[in-house]
Amino acid sequence: MNPICNLFHIKYPIIQAGMVWCSGWRLASAVSNTGGLGIIGAGSMYPEVLRAHIQKCKAATAKPFAVNIPLLYPNIKEIIDIVVEEEVKIVFSSAGNPATWTSFLKEKGITVVHVVANTKFALKAQEAGVDAIVAEGFEAGGHNGREETTTLCLIPIIKSAIKIPVIAAGGIGSGKAMLAAFALGADAVQVGSAFAVAEESSAHPAFKNKIISATEGDTRLAMKKLVPVRLLKNEFAEAVATAEADGANREVLIALLGRARAKLGMFEGDMENGELEIGQVSAMLNEIKPAGEILQDIWQEFLAEKDRVTKLAF
Repeated sequence: MNPICNLFHIKYPIIQAGMVWCSGWRLASAVSNTGGLGIIGAGSMYPEVLRAHIQKCKAATAKPFAVNIPLLYPNIKEIIDIVVEEEVKIVFSSAGNPATWTSFLKEKGITVVHVVANTKFALKAQEAGVDAIVAEGFEAGGHNGREETTTLCLIPIIKSAIKIPVIAAGGIGSGKAMLAAFALGADAVQVGSAFAVAEESSAHPAFKNKIISATEGDTRLAMKKLVPVRLLKNEFAEAVATAEADGANREVLIALLGRARAKLGMFEGDMENGELEIGQVSAMLNEIKPAGEILQDIWQEFLAEKDRVTKLAF
């Protein structure tokens, strides 16, 4: 049996990313009900908002689901307590040191997965005792690795360095990409951008429409002096690019970013002044449809491509 399906008790080795302002209980439960692993993104939720999403997700699905927790979250202790109190069975951690909370979570019977963008942190996460790794390549949306290693290179490097299962992420929005990730050694895939435009995604309709209108080259990696993040191009992204070209330091970039910039764009729908986090695969997305249909399309294409490649004569 697939090790990730066995670990999470799911039907398909397809994980929905815990994206800020997109991954609420509706999306997570829809993905889980279809046989994948849905994830609630805690990064854009106050503690009690997260509790409400967990409770609604439990009411909407009897299948496994997870919560993604950025470990640098200011209310991290409160968030962890809520996850334990609400008996969440799977946690995906990111943006911080996994050694801080992994042992505590595992003592509570929680399966822990950590997101990394290089081999150094994959090894640290494995040493911390996590059950699996998400290896996220440069193509991914949102916060990204400073090394700018693409998924094509990152997956086989990390797979050869660690002994626990590897979930590939970054640029994966189709069955063809999923098959490629498996060929590189992945045990499962994590899909973000393709689910950001799902009907059940909590992203603003204007953001979804901008994603499906995106073409090749419409995203860029920005703010490397802070935390690298991949953005759709708009007035805010161009202002950041201009500031960086002029040699802006961290303080200038922090002031330009301000507060709640991602919420302004992704959740409230300001397509020019908001921060619009999305992956390069947005150029391949052209339709808003139910999450279950998205998952099944990926899986069926994966199976069809696997058969096609198997039949190739070399």
